[in-house]
Amino acid sequence: MSEENRASEERGWATARTLAEALPYIQVYDRETVVIKYGGHAMGEESVARQFAADVVLLKLMGVNPVVVHGGGPQISAMLDRAGVKSNFVDGLRVTDADTMQVAEMVLSGAVNKEIAHWITMAGKEADVRGVGLSGKDAGLLTVEKTTRTKKDPDSLIEHEVDLGFVGEPTKVDSKLIKGLIASESEDWVPVVAPIGVAADGRTYNVNADTVAGALAGSLKAKRMLLLTDVPGVKGADGEIIRQMTVGDASRLIDDGVATGGMIPKLQTAMAAVRAGVEAVVILDGRRPHAMLVELFTETGAGTMVKAR
Repeated sequence: MSEENRASEERGWATARTLAEALPYIQVYDRETVVIKYGGHAMGEESVARQFAADVVLLKLMGVNPVVVHGGGPQISAMLDRAGVKSNFVDGLRVTDADTMQVAEMVLSGAVNKEIAHWITMAGKEADVRGVGLSGKDAGLLTVEKTTRTKKDPDSLIEHEVDLGFVGEPTKVDSKLIKGLIASESEDWVPVVAPIGVAADGRTYNVNADTVAGALAGSLKAKRMLLLTDVPGVKGADGEIIRQMTVGDASRLIDDGVATGGMIPKLQTAMAAVRAGVEAVVILDGRRPHAMLVELFTETGAGTMVKAR
């Protein structure tokens, strides 16, 4: 036997061992819902997007019900830059006037949403797995109210309200449409949701995608919520990645100042989702190939898991 054939045979045995080791985890997630927040730099390159879509299709074929919620901040910023519109942020949230809201909806519900759904459909075409693009405006999926924020003046220490414009917070999730797509026996649908919602007065609002993913995962009572980001997990005071923590641990990391910057809202989203009924939330690096598969189907997992206790 040639060296090439021997190496090929070894790869075959290694693949078989991997599948056998994954069997218990495959059974755990059979017919369970996993909400995946896909965004940031994890969705910046076509090759990464294609790999993500292929992994989502594989999850579907393995009996998991994936639901994708995506962001699109960099894409919105690029479009606004081309239009000569300057973006302002308060605590990580984009101040969104009427013109910015139009651009945000066009980018999120249009180009980004349809591209992700398209990649999933292309990756699953041989198995007839199809991505279907939606936004929170469809079928009353996401009802929101205007976000209010206060900011303390550094000199007077007086707090004043900051108007973020058309930025919303979820108040109600009507997940019947998503559940119907998941339950379909005639088609294998993968819902792809853009973070746009509607207020009671009919106005359209931009919503933080992490927040939408958490609210939707809670409504669906998802087995897992995966927050794909551009960091390998949550770091402790020693700088090492924490593999598992409770909601209480996450709260203390924030209170003690160990968790900073963009990690704070991610931990807050994870805590809210767990309190809403999600079994666990995992913060992991979406840039790493097959990170979702490693998390769900191996003993070591990938990233930081947040659970109730």
